[in-house]
Amino acid sequence: MSNSVRKVNPTDTLELKDKMVALNRVAKVTKGGRTFSFAAIVVVGDGNGTVGQGLGKAREVTDAITKAVDDAKKNLVKVPILKGTIPHEQLGKYGAGKVLIKPAADGTGIIAGGAMRAVLEIAGVHNVLAKSQGSSNPHNVVKATIDALSKLRTPVEVARTRDKSLEELFKGL
Repeated sequence: MSNSVRKVNPTDTLELKDKMVALNRVAKVTKGGRTFSFAAIVVVGDGNGTVGQGLGKAREVTDAITKAVDDAKKNLVKVPILKGTIPHEQLGKYGAGKVLIKPAADGTGIIAGGAMRAVLEIAGVHNVLAKSQGSSNPHNVVKATIDALSKLRTPVEVARTRDKSLEELFKGL
């Protein structure tokens, strides 16, 4: 099995919730004055292992958010969640944004910064330790977090890849 991203079909009946990560007002100066537009970054997910991110730009805030939600629904990925946390430690990278996510014991909560916290909450992870190590730009942090989450593999997948049983995989631990 290759290290491919587990894409989710957006036409599946999913109860998706959305959360706005960042809203940026951009000004374009013309001879008639300033023209303002808005760029919105939104994450959507079902709280049960499905998450996606999107960017929308428009002259009105509501239009930008609507476009971002539609874009996010086209970029859904499936995340393995075991007992409310992630299966193993993982690094994610996108551009200059680097993130480290680690599994945590039950009751720890989500220990993460702003943009990462939104992605992890919407994905349905309840206990995780996370650190943003590179850029603090929300675009890069969100995409790096989704990169890290999409690289996660369950013990069953690892055992299948190595042609071993789960017992052989965990023998000696």
